[in-house]
Amino acid sequence: MFAEFLQYLFSGLTSGAIYALAGLGFAIIYNASNVINFAQGEFIMIGGMTTATLAAAGTPLWLAVALALVVAMLVGMALERLAIEPARDADVVTIVIITIGASIFLRGAAQVIWDKEFHSLPAFSGEVPISLGGATLMPQSLWVIGVSALAIALLWWFFNRTLFGKAMLATSHNRLAAQLVGIGVKRVLLASFALSALLGAVAGAVVTPITFTSYESGIMLGLKGFSAAVLGGLGSGLGAVVGGLIVGLVEALASGYLSSAYKDAIAFIIILFVLFFMPSGLFGRRGTDRV
Repeated sequence: MFAEFLQYLFSGLTSGAIYALAGLGFAIIYNASNVINFAQGEFIMIGGMTTATLAAAGTPLWLAVALALVVAMLVGMALERLAIEPARDADVVTIVIITIGASIFLRGAAQVIWDKEFHSLPAFSGEVPISLGGATLMPQSLWVIGVSALAIALLWWFFNRTLFGKAMLATSHNRLAAQLVGIGVKRVLLASFALSALLGAVAGAVVTPITFTSYESGIMLGLKGFSAAVLGGLGSGLGAVVGGLIVGLVEALASGYLSSAYKDAIAFIIILFVLFFMPSGLFGRRGTDRV
């Protein structure tokens, strides 16, 4: 019984780490621009598809991942410059619709550039399972959890120890005041999309050896990342991480003890629960909690 629970726990932590990265992507863009970017899942897809394609072509894995991150960041910056920036004076609903349109466009472009097939990526350090307490843990799961933890730690360092990171924080707290003290808000917005795309691509690269990837693989991952961000409180970096882990764990436990048919429904149930009973999420939008 304990081994079964431990197996679900490992699965939930692995999924939760990916959802946390996706949720952080939502939080970063929301903080900088008050935009909910529903194309966030496509950054995950681009990271996975680009890495898998380059690795299949014989590119060393480390270089394939690095190039995939660059490609995703360029796509994120193009999205901000070509779609979001021209509509900066539009209302929130219009911008949300623009991001949904961007998501559809990116999926269509991926279908043309690649295909409709699933693409795989070799595990980073073998596929021999590790036995712990009667449960098994794949080495790639350790990569997912470890890389996600490292990305979150670097993100904390960036926002709290670098001048540009503090400028992004200042913009998230008060955009007008940031402009008045000379912070380049347009550069901050561009950087927020690049950083969000980077996080998505990291998630896509490390999870592809486990789940495979295709042109539409980012849809559910993006929605579950959004669920994590909503649960934690939109705009809260800590909330996105905690929310991602909760969504992953609840999803794994519900799939194991109830039915796997409920797996994808969990994220939507959480969103509805938060909207009805705790609209501000677990951590709300307190300044000290924001990314």
